[in-house]
Amino acid sequence: MHPSRQRLIVLAASTAAAVVAGTVGAVVASAAAVGCRVDYQVTNQWQGGFGANVTVTNLGDPLNGWALTWSYAAGQQVTQAWSAAVTQSGAQVTARNVDYNAAIATNGTAAFGFNASWTGSNPAPTSFALNGVTCTGAPPTDGPTTPPPTTPPPTTPPPTGSGMQMENLDRGLVSVRSGSGNLVSWRLLGTETSGVAFNLYRGSTRVNSSPITGATNYLDSGAAAGSAYTVRAVVDGAEQAASAPALQFGNGYLDVPLQVPAGGSTPSGESYTYSANDASVGDLNGDGSYEIVLKWDPSNAKDNSQSGYTGNVYVDAYTLTGTRLWRIDLGRNIRAGAHYTQFQVYDYDGDGRAEVAMKTADGTRSGTGQVIGSSSADYRNSSGYVLSGPEYLTMFNGQTGAIASTVTYDPPRGTVSSWGDSYGNRVDRFLAGTAYLDGQRPSLIMARGYYTRAVIAAWDFRDGTLRKRWTFDSNASGNGAAAGQGNHQLSVADVDADGRQEIVYGAATIDDNGRLLYSTGNGHGDALHVGDLDPGRAGLEVFKVDEDASKPSSWFADARTGQILWSTAASGDNGRGVSADIWSGSPGAESWSSAVAGLANTRGQNVGRKPSSANFLAWWDGDPVRELLDATRIDKYGTGGDTRLLDGSQVASNNGTKSTPALSGDIVGDWREEVIWRTTDSRALRVYSTPTPTSTRIHTLMHDPQYRVAVAWQNTAYNQPPHPGFFIGAGMANPPTPNIYLR
Repeated sequence: MHPSRQRLIVLAASTAAAVVAGTVGAVVASAAAVGCRVDYQVTNQWQGGFGANVTVTNLGDPLNGWALTWSYAAGQQVTQAWSAAVTQSGAQVTARNVDYNAAIATNGTAAFGFNASWTGSNPAPTSFALNGVTCTGAPPTDGPTTPPPTTPPPTTPPPTGSGMQMENLDRGLVSVRSGSGNLVSWRLLGTETSGVAFNLYRGSTRVNSSPITGATNYLDSGAAAGSAYTVRAVVDGAEQAASAPALQFGNGYLDVPLQVPAGGSTPSGESYTYSANDASVGDLNGDGSYEIVLKWDPSNAKDNSQSGYTGNVYVDAYTLTGTRLWRIDLGRNIRAGAHYTQFQVYDYDGDGRAEVAMKTADGTRSGTGQVIGSSSADYRNSSGYVLSGPEYLTMFNGQTGAIASTVTYDPPRGTVSSWGDSYGNRVDRFLAGTAYLDGQRPSLIMARGYYTRAVIAAWDFRDGTLRKRWTFDSNASGNGAAAGQGNHQLSVADVDADGRQEIVYGAATIDDNGRLLYSTGNGHGDALHVGDLDPGRAGLEVFKVDEDASKPSSWFADARTGQILWSTAASGDNGRGVSADIWSGSPGAESWSSAVAGLANTRGQNVGRKPSSANFLAWWDGDPVRELLDATRIDKYGTGGDTRLLDGSQVASNNGTKSTPALSGDIVGDWREEVIWRTTDSRALRVYSTPTPTSTRIHTLMHDPQYRVAVAWQNTAYNQPPHPGFFIGAGMANPPTPNIYLR
């Protein structure tokens, strides 16, 4: 049953099945009055229990503290709640605010959720009262609801001509100990003009003599470690409200405490333990700051080519202060390894709070205890592979970990051997991403296969429901050139400058409408970089390495057409490659790879010594030239040798020989990038931020749409660093103002 925002809907006993035709049923009750409106949505239902989300809209005067009351008619009992304190006396239920959602402005909203039990039937409440004001609406109906249109309207239509929907971030103020002082830095938002200035306060004392109009950082020399800071924007000479207090990186880093899952043993008797693995960030609760979503890998995680059982995969959410918000257990029917669980963290529905999406299966347990499908099903074969049983795609509420929507996973498994082998290696190679396919709102990208057949599905999450936008299949007529072209990763960028993003799927690119844009035919590889790598020519470029001994070992191409601009001779499996401006001695990006000698400029000419690593990147020091990030260190490239800028302390990298961080990106502070590693015992994530001042002023990179979605897909398979949609480097032009609006 699908939601209708115009009518009150009663959940009849006949809708008790949780999954119908691949979609988890959702029921919404809406009631409106002069003072308030309540949207009550049953998001998931199982035998004897259900989960619900409730959104309260205040149509009256601003509130500072609220209580919502309703009654159940069929004996339902609330058992667990989040984002509200819920009590029940008989049929009467009262939900009271918690500290962070106590204030509701006029036309503002507050949301909470709960689990409850039911027997026999589960009708929605017929009325609600907010602080004693009854929210009345149309009478309930026992009939079926009107099905949603094929292309449903967005929950909140974006402003006309407004660009892409982005997060409404706060200042991300951070204080990093730097010598005998503190480097304090903050975000310049993508919607702010060059005219905005800033005043920085240590306690109640302003530390700058005149408003700061340049780069958004300040070295407070001689300040005590642990000093408290706030920053205020100055607009047209008027000082604005103070930011939230600065995060303190007293030793150059911030530790985010973790709760390590208990180990276990497999059906074959093998014991395993857990290590923190890949991470992502999103504003899960809508407060303007990022939370961290973390995947836990068991010690027996496997590459798809390896047989054997694995432990369960867990996904946690943490605030930067170490509060765990929830834990999702993907269950025994999701195998552990770099190619199985690609999770996306993004605000897909535009409500100001990020969701979390991933592939699920029978036995997956949400952050609120909801179980998908059968909790007892076990589809593992004697080799530890999962090659039968249902597959699902689930969108989880980022604040609570509750199930928001579950659908049948697309692309489906089908016949295992049709993907290139019969034992389960190639059928379960998954990729994921996020893309602004309509130029305004983000869509979820889920993909399967790249060695042979490649299938990509695009999903929209609107009004609490996942709906398919399109599916691309290399087996379909006209798409055969995309077969065998995928990487162990993907990239997303507006390659044709039409305001909508494309999926760069290795050596093939899929247009925003789900049609093949082009294929170079150069085949599969391990690393791919897309950005304005050559600022001397129009548009974006692609640098990619290949495995095919009969194809170029690396190549540099026009991202719009796939035209190869230069390439290097074939050399078999070229496993690593990087492209970025790491040296000011040549214009634009330099490119290098494992199997090719030297460092290539934008024309493919060898301009000098190859760097010591070919892995990740980070903007770390004060200039706009990028640094080398590898294992647990950051180095500055030099023609005679690299210079060490950071050695991570008591930390470890992820993913074996790939030696990647849990995450790297512009997470807090100014536009420079943070790096997150797990501590060696996995009891914390250690977040490092630069202690070096910069004179370069750039909007937060998280308000550049290409960079932001790159941070979202960074955890996919063979992790790769993010690139913005414009050039950052030596001799760079003034960065463009992002064409965005904030949610």
